[in-house]
This record gives sequence, C-alpha cells and structure tokens, in this order.
Amino acid sequence: MRVTAGHLGWAEVVLVMERRHADILRQKFPEELAGKRVINLRIPDKFQFMSHLLVDLLRERLREQLAVDV
Repeated sequence: MRVTAGHLGWAEVVLVMERRHADILRQKFPEELAGKRVINLRIPDKFQFMSHLLVDLLRERLREQLAVDV
C-alpha cells in the first residue's frame, strides 16, 4: 500500500522504518505532516513482508516508542 495525503491527514503520529522514508514523506506531503510527530524506528527496509524477525523488531521498537504492550 502506498501512503496518501488522506492517510497522513488523520494521523497524529507517523511511524517510519528508516530516515529515508521520513525524508520522502516530508518532501511529498509537507502540509499534511506539518506539526505532526514523525518517529523513525531505525529498522532497515530489507525484510520480506511479515518476516518473523521484522515483526519482532517492530514490536520491540513500538514498545519503546509508544510505551504500550504490542
């Protein structure tokens, strides 16, 4: 799925895996991201979709960033 202005419009916080992703979003959607928190999870975008290692990393980083049990 590709990110659209509509996706970002309702978001309060935007999570990205890499800095490059944040840079692309900021360039493409500056108005939609204005005043919103963008969190870089620092996970290389090299994993296969739903890889067990990726899921584990996402859970760990989300737990750290959002202080929730995922």
